[in-house]
Amino acid sequence: MSNFTRGQKGKLADLGLNGPFAVTLDIASGSMEVDVSCFGVDAAGKLSDDRYMVFYNQKSAPDNAVTVELNGPRSVFQIDLARLPASIDKLVFTAATEQGSMRALGNSSMALGQAATFAFTGTDFQDEKAVIIGELYRRDGSWRFGAVGQGFAGGLAALLKHFGGSEAAQSSPAPAPAPAAPPPANKVSLSKIRLEKRGDKISLDKRDSGGYGRIRVNLNWNQNASQGQAPASKLDTGFLGKLFNKPAGRSGGIDLDIGCLFEMSNGAKSAVQALGNSWGAYDRPPYIHLEGDDRTGSVSSGENIFINGSHFDQIKRVLVYAFIYEGVPNWAATDGVVTIEIPGQPTVEVRLDTDSPHAMCAIAMLENHGGNLQVTKLVEYFGGQGKITAHQAMDERYNFGLNWKAGSKD
Repeated sequence: MSNFTRGQKGKLADLGLNGPFAVTLDIASGSMEVDVSCFGVDAAGKLSDDRYMVFYNQKSAPDNAVTVELNGPRSVFQIDLARLPASIDKLVFTAATEQGSMRALGNSSMALGQAATFAFTGTDFQDEKAVIIGELYRRDGSWRFGAVGQGFAGGLAALLKHFGGSEAAQSSPAPAPAPAAPPPANKVSLSKIRLEKRGDKISLDKRDSGGYGRIRVNLNWNQNASQGQAPASKLDTGFLGKLFNKPAGRSGGIDLDIGCLFEMSNGAKSAVQALGNSWGAYDRPPYIHLEGDDRTGSVSSGENIFINGSHFDQIKRVLVYAFIYEGVPNWAATDGVVTIEIPGQPTVEVRLDTDSPHAMCAIAMLENHGGNLQVTKLVEYFGGQGKITAHQAMDERYNFGLNWKAGSKD
């Protein structure tokens, strides 16, 4: 492992990086929320194609040349330089905050696979709200790495402007322009939508006649959580606010599952969940698919439900829930969060921010309101009582009317 210092440069070939590799950013920001991004810029240093800005609202570039998984303080970019067009001359990796300054960072780093690392800390900066950490760039026919570590006065919006992009308006959509008017260039949405209180809701309009595209509902949580032990701090620790390096085996940890109840426009109702191996289907009814069940803690990106938004007109409502399948219910320790990602829309975030001794939590309701997708925060907990299971209690609360029986994931 080569240890780079600020200003140091080197050829990727000399580091043994001749194919796809990971760029890992470990940002020790404590309670301060920090957003990381990768800007794919041209020879003039400008974001001439906004599809090559990879960040929380756009997690992949065309042809998956750059993708990212955001896992709390650790963000992992997968890089395949061979898939980049010739117009992309440089990949710039940044971190930005709107809450404080980079001076507050602890020991942080940028790593290129197992080949090189660049360490930095808040003592390297003053009151800057952003930092250009490092860059991959073309020079004389080869790709190189440069450790930058340069503070930047503005936040993410200022970085976007610096690279020649412009931020999409966050207000209500304006009336459609006249047909002859050209579309605006390089409009990037930096907005996030957090539903703070139970009952808060947001309605998302369709951007085109093709529906909502591939909707991802992700559940992530503190996979180091142990039974009966609350986290050391309940402060928000970043966009996802999680630690995801769960040790092998259960070790007293919590097996947290995502699932959903759904109702189709034709009245059909059922559930998609690991319990009972009810995985659903993406390309046929119910157009809802549970990707898998992580019982080992090895999948740091959590668990995902995918909804085929191209067939959203056939879906009436989807109740997203989390269920503690193994472990003593300890929601305070899970620090759970659900993010809903819809192409072309701001990311919607719902946090499991209250505690309960019950094993079931109804998190959010996704509803079809006249063709528009409405998301409502629920965060309501349910437990079994007598012959009534937690699933059944939640079902009765939201009037799905399903028949329940005991099941197992084994």
